[in-house]
Amino acid sequence: MTDRAPSAWTGRDDGPGAEHRRWHSAMASGPVPGATALIGFASDAGVVRNLGRPGAAAGPAALRGALGTLALAADPGITDLGDVVVTGDDDLEAGQARLGAEVTSVLDDGGLPVVLGGGHEVAYGSYLGIADSRLVADGARLGVLNLDAHFDLRVAPRPSSGTPFRQMAEREASLGRRLDYAVVGISQPGNTRALFDEAERLGVRYLLDDECGVLSMPAVERFVQEFLGGIDALYLTIDLDVLPAAVAPGVSAPAGLGVPLEVISRVCDVVAASGKLRLLDVAELNPSLDVDNRTARTAARLIHRIVTRR
Repeated sequence: MTDRAPSAWTGRDDGPGAEHRRWHSAMASGPVPGATALIGFASDAGVVRNLGRPGAAAGPAALRGALGTLALAADPGITDLGDVVVTGDDDLEAGQARLGAEVTSVLDDGGLPVVLGGGHEVAYGSYLGIADSRLVADGARLGVLNLDAHFDLRVAPRPSSGTPFRQMAEREASLGRRLDYAVVGISQPGNTRALFDEAERLGVRYLLDDECGVLSMPAVERFVQEFLGGIDALYLTIDLDVLPAAVAPGVSAPAGLGVPLEVISRVCDVVAASGKLRLLDVAELNPSLDVDNRTARTAARLIHRIVTRR
């Protein structure tokens, strides 16, 4: 069970009937086998450990608020399982384990977990959930696609928002497997030479942010399609700092360049159409730094796009 039960969803109400359906009116509460299940991860402990600006713990509530009023052409089957709440620094690892258990439960019931972060430490909890699922146990080849300005392969004394993919790689190695990890949107100035070397050592595939402009969209799409071709089950994680700061100001580390929203949206379309998406999370929304809810609205649109097109 999550630590905090879901709150009532609210939003614009134009009247009864399917023709007026919005997220808030379509939302169920509690476990629903086969549904798209929202799980909040209210944490910024990993961001604080990584010397970032706190505030991402309020991200799940802001994402729900932005999603609530979006119109739905059809009912995708959605439910809210509430929040895993990390209560301070000492609770981070246990919170990631609790999140993992929730994700595994949704996957084993045939649903699509959509995790609302929270700092990017959410990624290790999400990974635990799919890595321990029946899907992977039965032999599905897992791939992790990260839309992010950073590799998050940092070596640090304690896990943080900068370490989740290194943690994944180490755990996969301990199980006799290799982490199949790709990143779209890497900022060269945002990652040291040591991080690029570590990415090479681990066989990480990546595209730099300046290789991901609108005119490069066909190449980005090929990159994603080639990655999808080698896996059976995809975990997609979206760190909102991959977007330009004008589009996503409400993050711990706003982008100096970023990947255009049109390109990120196209990647989401390709993933949704692949039939391989099994897990989605969105990380690093910091409502205290957001301007006119731009970041929350953008993130909600991406979630909506994926959920309604898969």
